[in-house]
Amino acid sequence: MYVVIRKFNHMSSVAEAARRAESGIGQLLKQSRGFQGYYVFDAGDGVGGSVTMFDTREAAIAANEKASAWVRASLLDVIDGEPEVTIGEVLSVVST
Repeated sequence: MYVVIRKFNHMSSVAEAARRAESGIGQLLKQSRGFQGYYVFDAGDGVGGSVTMFDTREAAIAANEKASAWVRASLLDVIDGEPEVTIGEVLSVVST
């Protein structure tokens, strides 16, 4: 399993970005091959981001490209700058 973490350091409204993402990129990612889950977080002080899980590295990379295009087209009024993006293999899982 692979994770994509996208962190935005300068957002005017994390809540608004999350609302748009749920009905926008969230629905697109949900249809992607190997999709496992999509989460948006608010870290406070205008910092927010997302965590997306996929079965394979290839699916994670493809989804990151799709997400980048969607962000540029849909969130320019609530973000300032490019996100920090990390893609990596999940080595341990603990869940309920």
